[in-house]
Amino acid sequence: MKKLFLYILLLSGLAGHAQFGTNVFGRDPIINLENFDKQRVHWGYFLGFNSYDFKFDYKANPGIDIQVKQTTGFNVGLVGNLRLFEYLDLRFEPGLYYTQRNLIYHQEGLVDNEREVKSTYIHFPLLLKFSSKRTGNVRPYLVGGFSRSWNLGSNEDARDDNMTGGNFRMKTWTNNYELGVGVDLYFEYFKFSPSIRGVFSLDDEIIRDTDPNSPYTGNVGSMKTRGIFVNFTFH
Repeated sequence: MKKLFLYILLLSGLAGHAQFGTNVFGRDPIINLENFDKQRVHWGYFLGFNSYDFKFDYKANPGIDIQVKQTTGFNVGLVGNLRLFEYLDLRFEPGLYYTQRNLIYHQEGLVDNEREVKSTYIHFPLLLKFSSKRTGNVRPYLVGGFSRSWNLGSNEDARDDNMTGGNFRMKTWTNNYELGVGVDLYFEYFKFSPSIRGVFSLDDEIIRDTDPNSPYTGNVGSMKTRGIFVNFTFH
C-alpha cells in the first residue's frame, strides 16, 4: 500500500511541473482549459494500480483463520463523463483489473494450506462525481456509486474443488459499492486526475466445497472482496 501512495504523489508532482513550465500550483497561474468542464460529454482513459483483499465472516469462532496476502495489481480502462450540473457529473468507467491474492489457512494438521486466487475483472462502475469550486487549475472532488464486476478467473464452473483438485472457486459476477476522492489538475492540453477509491463487495463470493466440513470453506459464513484503486486519469 505504501507503494501506491508513493506513485500517486510522485506522478502528481511531476505533472504539476510539466506543460512547458506552467506552474499549476502557483499563486497566480495561467488558467488552462477554462471552458473544459462546460462540455456536456467528454471522454478519457485511466491507468493505475490496485490492492485487493477479502473480508471473511465465520460461522463460528474460527478453527480456521484465513490470512490474506495481498499483491499490487494494475488497472486500465476508459472514462465517459456526462455533465449533469455545475458541480455534479455522472461517470461510467469500464476497465480491466488484474490482481492476485494468496490465502493462507492456519489449521493444525492441514498440509496443503495455501491457495492462489488470481482474478481478472472486467469492472463496470457507474459513479457520481461531486466537484468543489475550481481554484486556479485545481479542483478536488468526491466520487461514489455502484459497480458490477465480471471475474474471468472465477473457476465457478470447475468440477474440482479445494478438497479434490485445488481450484479456488468464486462467483463470476459481483455487485459492489465504491467511494473515493481525487483532484482535477488542468494543464495546457489536457486534464489530469489522480484519485484513490475503495471498492466493497455486497455479495458472498465463495463457492463452497462439496464436503460441508471442508477445512477450506466449511466454516466460512461469507467472503467478500474489498480493495483500493489508485487511478491516473487523462481527459
